[in-house]
Amino acid sequence: MAGGKLSARQKMINLMYLVFIAMLAMNMSKEVLSAFGFMNEKLTVNNASTTDKNNEAYANLATKAKEQKEKFGKLNEQANEIKKFSADFYSYLDELKLKMAADIENKSDYEAMDKTDFLDAYFFKGDGYTSEGQDFLDKINGFRTSLVNTLGSDSKFTPVINKRFNTDDVNRGGKKTQKWLKARYEGFPLVASLTNLTQMQADIKNSEADIVTDLLGGKMEEALSLTNYEGIVSLKKTAYFAGERVTGEVVLGRYDATLVPNKVLLNGKDATKNVKDGQVILDFPAGNVGEKSIKGTIYFTENGVEVPVDFESKYSVIAEPSSAVVSADKMNVVYRGLDNPISVSLPGVGANNISVSATGGKLSKNGSAYMMRPGPSSTAVVNVSAKLSSGKTVNSKATFRIKDIPAAMGSVRNQFGTVRMPKSGLANAPISAGLPDFMFDLKLKVNSFKIKVPGQLTIIVNGSRLSAAAKQKLSKAKRGDIINIYDIKASIIGNSYKLKQVLPVNIELTN
Repeated sequence: MAGGKLSARQKMINLMYLVFIAMLAMNMSKEVLSAFGFMNEKLTVNNASTTDKNNEAYANLATKAKEQKEKFGKLNEQANEIKKFSADFYSYLDELKLKMAADIENKSDYEAMDKTDFLDAYFFKGDGYTSEGQDFLDKINGFRTSLVNTLGSDSKFTPVINKRFNTDDVNRGGKKTQKWLKARYEGFPLVASLTNLTQMQADIKNSEADIVTDLLGGKMEEALSLTNYEGIVSLKKTAYFAGERVTGEVVLGRYDATLVPNKVLLNGKDATKNVKDGQVILDFPAGNVGEKSIKGTIYFTENGVEVPVDFESKYSVIAEPSSAVVSADKMNVVYRGLDNPISVSLPGVGANNISVSATGGKLSKNGSAYMMRPGPSSTAVVNVSAKLSSGKTVNSKATFRIKDIPAAMGSVRNQFGTVRMPKSGLANAPISAGLPDFMFDLKLKVNSFKIKVPGQLTIIVNGSRLSAAAKQKLSKAKRGDIINIYDIKASIIGNSYKLKQVLPVNIELTN
């Protein structure tokens, strides 16, 4: 492009080429700015998630400190100090970010955040720093020092903290060293500096997570000392007939078969001989009808000291039943066209001694449960006959209402009623149907529907997606128009039951 006398045409071509190169450079810059913005968004979401997890860890540690102050009290105090340091520094960075973006009207327009003047003026003055710039450095250094002092210089996290919040001079590729603040924040676009601050907030949250998780986990082995065990009574069942024997075990919380007690007192009597594999085996008469208590103490030796572990539980002795207990898994209603699960049980009676039949529908057994397929009538009756251990026969019945499957509803993107979405979204989204809040999880298939665009003829569509004709009518719609999807024909996948109707869905166009 250089050398020799150029014609006017060649000069114009050269000029256009230069303009083209400049435009490419501008587009590249915009893409980089947007990339910083999107990274900032992701970091912000991750910081919120980490904050929730940290709060849960702090709460867990606080609970343990309340329950076992001697073991977790000091750790909880240490964690609270770290939480305060972190919250103060995090809030300071939040306020700084608000100041930086105060003049930006559209906080999502990252391409407009290409100026460097805010932090250049806010942090720097000549070759030195403003009071705000020095304060920023002091905040970072103060936070780092506070964490290290709280954890101790021998903590495994000290090197990590020092590296994450290091503000030493920067040496770039063998060149002259540069002050950290100037190297990181002077002359950078606003969106890049915002992202840097959000990353620093992520370092704060990640440091909290690492430290608190380690504080809690480091004491778990100690927390499992025998003094923290609780005796648990595990019965084969909690209610017994008069004359039956109570069977079950008394075990420790960890169910550790290697633990062998020195002595066991059960309801005031020595039950040491009943210990097997770390469990106290229970086997004694249930007693008369009413609530009964099982309580006692298991004695262990730990570090030469006898440690008592108390246990207590209750059970009820009830009279033999005179009627069965029948309940529908889906309330007292069964639905026509569906297999409705029915549970039938009688306390103290095995399934092999229970006979079940039904009127008003077909009843089939599925393992230990039953399935009811209702007929055309309005009610169904389940009849139960049970033989008790005493030889007595108990008969009972339960009545259920039979209802049709409720009306399905049309949907777009799993949204019902009136849905706001762009025109392109509707053009590409399938039309679906569902039964919101219905207790059965049925999968529906849309076979056809009608679509009405304001000012256009109604189009009948076969299938679940807009046809070419429907898309052509949709292209004429304007922002704010309500597109009506109605007369939806749908069927239940894997079921021949015919749905009564499918309610329409309306789409309000947002563009």
